[in-house]
Amino acid sequence: MSNPSAGMSSKPKGGSSQPSETSFKRKRGVFQKELQHMMYGFGDDPNPLPESVALMEDIVVEYITDLVYKAQDIGSKRGKLSVEDFLYLMRKDGPKLNRCTELLSMNEELKQARKAFETDEEKLRKAFEADEEKLVGSTE
Repeated sequence: MSNPSAGMSSKPKGGSSQPSETSFKRKRGVFQKELQHMMYGFGDDPNPLPESVALMEDIVVEYITDLVYKAQDIGSKRGKLSVEDFLYLMRKDGPKLNRCTELLSMNEELKQARKAFETDEEKLRKAFEADEEKLVGSTE
């Protein structure tokens, strides 16, 4: 009754740039704390079983890896990987697409705010140095 093409598969498809499962080793527990907090936020125990966290991490890493390989296949036609490749893959999943565009927009706003802050800081530093030079010049 289950559809083998539905869901994620850890086996590489023919012609894909995805390596076999045994061709690389990954660090385990990289997302452990974040996943524990997320699991608690979605109704799990504040301290979920380590096996549950490990399973969630395996699922998340497999999903992200699969998504990256698919985006890489799309981007290889143009010669480079871009954000648009990921957005293209999420085009049929409205909530994910909306969340991604929202996060990208927020990231751009933060970049602009940091840039403005650095510019203001640079102007203040230059003004301070100019005032300091005036004071030194007037005492001589």
